[in-house]
Amino acid sequence: MDEERALYIVRAGEAGAIERVLRDYSDKHRATFKFESTDEDKRKKLCEGIFKVLIKDIPTTCQVSCLEVLRILSRDKKVLVPVTTKENMQILLRLAKLNELDDSLEKVSEFPVIVESLKCLCNIVFNSQMAQQLSLELNLAAKLCNLLRKCKDRKFINDIKCFDLRLLFLLSLLHTDIRSQLRYELQGLPLLTQILESAFSIKWTDEYESAIDHNGPPLSPQETDCAIEALKALFNVTVDSWKVHKESDSHQFRVMAAVLRHCLLIVGPTEDKTEELHSNAVNLLSNVPVSCLDVLICPLTHEETAQEATTLDELPSNKTAEKETVLKNNTMVYNGMNMEAIHVLLNFMEKRIDKGSSYREGLTPVLSLLTECSRAHRNIRKFLKDQVLPPLRDVTNRPEVGSTVRNKLVRLMTHVDLGVKQIAAEFLFVLCKERVDSLLKYTGYGNAAGLLAARGLLAGGRGDNWYSEDEDTDTEEYKNAKPNINLITGHLEEPMPNPIDEMTEEQKEYEAMKLVNMLDKLSRPCH
Repeated sequence: MDEERALYIVRAGEAGAIERVLRDYSDKHRATFKFESTDEDKRKKLCEGIFKVLIKDIPTTCQVSCLEVLRILSRDKKVLVPVTTKENMQILLRLAKLNELDDSLEKVSEFPVIVESLKCLCNIVFNSQMAQQLSLELNLAAKLCNLLRKCKDRKFINDIKCFDLRLLFLLSLLHTDIRSQLRYELQGLPLLTQILESAFSIKWTDEYESAIDHNGPPLSPQETDCAIEALKALFNVTVDSWKVHKESDSHQFRVMAAVLRHCLLIVGPTEDKTEELHSNAVNLLSNVPVSCLDVLICPLTHEETAQEATTLDELPSNKTAEKETVLKNNTMVYNGMNMEAIHVLLNFMEKRIDKGSSYREGLTPVLSLLTECSRAHRNIRKFLKDQVLPPLRDVTNRPEVGSTVRNKLVRLMTHVDLGVKQIAAEFLFVLCKERVDSLLKYTGYGNAAGLLAARGLLAGGRGDNWYSEDEDTDTEEYKNAKPNINLITGHLEEPMPNPIDEMTEEQKEYEAMKLVNMLDKLSRPCH
């Protein structure tokens, strides 16, 4: 009945009546995502009627009501088949200001129409293969980039940027050709990086360093959503970027990595939003060539160096690490380098482990990132080694027992998911400079057997990659306990009593003869 009434008014009514009936329909079906198949034909006709209204000269408020209903109806894939035409797509492009190269976004009253048009396009492109093909024909990606350039530095139109970016993400997700177009023809990498800079209000203090205000306010919900959409679009644009061939590419990736470092050091409006923001930043960092990830750490500024530092021995025991210092402003420092971003990644990884589910999607990206960073950058590896595998003191418990990061990672080495246990073991192996004896010290032979078998290192040795030759230093506690450590379990075991000591001479003679008889049977040929 709702569709019949709305369709009747749309076909015969004037703008005011159309606006009222469609607003009522929108309010009633705002949360509707599943539709009755019996009314499918009515919904198709209502969509067609709305497009006919949208080409008329109607008030802005009526346009918004039409587009809101169209957005709701576009959730139904079957309804879109007859209405997804080039003409209808062009109507939405015009309303979204995607057809006009020189038109500036000055009329604030038109912003709701632009936003609703972009929302409709997102639904239609996502649900209709015909719309996806028409997007290529209409060069929608280029139009979206032009709209982004109009509003990239204007914070009061975040909703327009957000849905423009979402549509760009969908297009680059559904069409590999658009990824290449965005990367090279449309200069999507610098454009989207600038969108992130604007969302984060970055102020550069050096070529690849930004000012971080630890006491500043969190990002607004709109800025956070805009940044997340930009990160997702950038992921698609850079998904195949494993090697850097030109200096300009290297520079651009370093700028993007510096922006992502800034992203890791700020927070969103809620804890969940912060985690989502950081999760997308981790995914994107995985696409950055590892040689460009050196900007994640940076030398201390003169002001930071001048501050009085305190060693981690003054921190709680569960956060101690050799050689590391923490400045008064809580900046994580190692060997004169600011390690804040790496510390955030480490904490992010631990939170994902503690969740206890969706390890493949949620944990493996950050573990892979930290592994590659550690393999390529010595300071990062040494910092992470001190955090994850500090010098052993108490070896009375098995390596997998406990609540430290090391304990949690060792438990993952025997996880049922092959990909999860492989990357967890690989991370620890790299922190140990791919030396088998060092890995066994921290994990025990039993936990490491899978990795060593896959690498052909069950007999010992080291991996193929070269690392510095600085030696690990064992604590006195470990040196004293080492002779009694069980190499299989990796923990201290009290010496087992010798059963012979409690035997009488007759029992010893009996056991000796029993052994002789068994050896005799083994030496006889089989018949």
